[in-house]
Amino acid sequence: MLQGARGTITKFPSAYLGRRRTQSIGFPFCCLIRRLQFPRLLLLGVTCHAVVCSLWRPGLEGSASLLHLYSNKSNPEQGYCEREVRLASSLDFWTLSSENLIAVLPIDPVKENYVREVKNCVFSIAFPTPFKSRVHLVAVSKQVLEDILDLDLSVSETDDFIQFVSGEKIVLGSIPLAHRYGGHQFGIWADQLGDGRAHLIGIYMNRQGEKWELQLKGSGKTPYSRNGDGRAVLRSSMREFLCSEAMYYLRIPTSRAASLVVSDDAVWRDQFYSGNVVKERGAVVLRVAKSWFRIGSLEILAHYGELDLLRMLLDFIIQEHFPSVDVKEPNRYLDFFSTVVSETAQLIALWMSVGFAHGVCNTDNFSLLSITIDYGPFGFMEAYNPDFVPNTSDDERRYKIGNQANIGMFNLNKLLQALNPLLDPRQKQLAAQILEGYPILYDTRFRELFKAKLGLLGKSKGDDDLIAFLLHQFWALKMISKHKLFPAWVSQYLLRLKSNMNDSDSERRKRMTTVNPIYVLKNWMAESAVQKAERNDFSEVHLLQQVLRRPFQKHSAAETAGYSSPTPSWAKDLRVSCSS
Repeated sequence: MLQGARGTITKFPSAYLGRRRTQSIGFPFCCLIRRLQFPRLLLLGVTCHAVVCSLWRPGLEGSASLLHLYSNKSNPEQGYCEREVRLASSLDFWTLSSENLIAVLPIDPVKENYVREVKNCVFSIAFPTPFKSRVHLVAVSKQVLEDILDLDLSVSETDDFIQFVSGEKIVLGSIPLAHRYGGHQFGIWADQLGDGRAHLIGIYMNRQGEKWELQLKGSGKTPYSRNGDGRAVLRSSMREFLCSEAMYYLRIPTSRAASLVVSDDAVWRDQFYSGNVVKERGAVVLRVAKSWFRIGSLEILAHYGELDLLRMLLDFIIQEHFPSVDVKEPNRYLDFFSTVVSETAQLIALWMSVGFAHGVCNTDNFSLLSITIDYGPFGFMEAYNPDFVPNTSDDERRYKIGNQANIGMFNLNKLLQALNPLLDPRQKQLAAQILEGYPILYDTRFRELFKAKLGLLGKSKGDDDLIAFLLHQFWALKMISKHKLFPAWVSQYLLRLKSNMNDSDSERRKRMTTVNPIYVLKNWMAESAVQKAERNDFSEVHLLQQVLRRPFQKHSAAETAGYSSPTPSWAKDLRVSCSS
């Protein structure tokens, strides 16, 4: 039994979706003489030696009991085990685990779920708060369910699944957690922030051996909710669900979204902080990532001088998520920082390559794994405008798209300040030099991406001029072609293409079509889907899912909907804010 979200005792048998039972599974290993039994084991696509070795490892991640091993009939003398994979058709034996986190990192000793200042821990145990009204499944990502979570799409049609993804019930092995972190918001230290409306419901290890952390967003209050209600509304949840999946198919590192549900529970929001409070519908997104640790995860510990815990968390993060860094190496924090600096430069360059503005680039929204997380008032540019600000809450235009690279530098500097207490004088000097190299890393990657967009190979002195001129033009080639300097640009471009060694027009076109998307999730497209969804018409959500899964290919329904056209007149003044 565990202390419940409101201080009551929760008995796990009634709280779990799966029936409380231990299943002993005998695997017919072709390399073993005797029959070994091990509960809740998922090991797919591995040799017999790997299977045997893994039996002795503690089962700290969730899994699904789906495996059938048999001898390789075509080459029996090799003694290899092969696999027959089946996706889970129910949640009965599908499990999560929180042990990998709570076995290493300290947990808040206070179990009651009330807003408070939390110290000397990384997580608090906090259970989701179920909706009071009926819950409707808006959308699921078939790819996330099948490729990441080993679940057959048919599972999403079951009541168990709806209860699971809405936070009404938890699955076997899950101990829901809320993460404690701080951060700099709009350049100012905001002190304790944390998961105010999100619950990390466990870790799942899939058939590829990948570990994924599952998190419900909009699932109720936690000790970190501050003055919030712990909920998210349909409009913002739809935007996160759609954009996280869209970014993935644009090949930009990102968290993923597995499902979106909406309730009839009333959630009151002042969308533009104008005093106009209206009733909206509560929604929950099940999102997944390799890790939800962010710069603010380390900042809060350094701020309060919890240096032993800071070192413990850093070593854990390095051990789990930075395989290129030796956790036993004295300079491991330098190596870690160098990796984060490089990958952050890469991420922001990728954002810029598709005209994506995050909108709220606070340190608590910057992943240590350099993936895009916490989608809020994001936006995609219509035309090149370095002053483009998607977030109407950003009065000072701090997070305008042209400033994102600089904000990356600011946030990395805050990360370095958090690391400094663990560094000796020489390491501090080297870390400062690493940070100084960030602009070069960013500029180099930015140029590489845009040269690829233009189909350019190799290097040429005038490449930067070609890129700069193109960026400062209007929307799409039809508009650019009307510019008085366009003929001169075309002449320069054609001359440059002649220097592409061993290249052809067909090969160049093929390359360019794989890096220049036809469709991105512009705000008006999301808003159109939201307006319909508010009337329980989810057809455009599903259409956008299909289109955004193949952003580089023309889609007839998308063309009919105008997704590759300029913003329609009705959406010219469309605004988004931090309210969600």
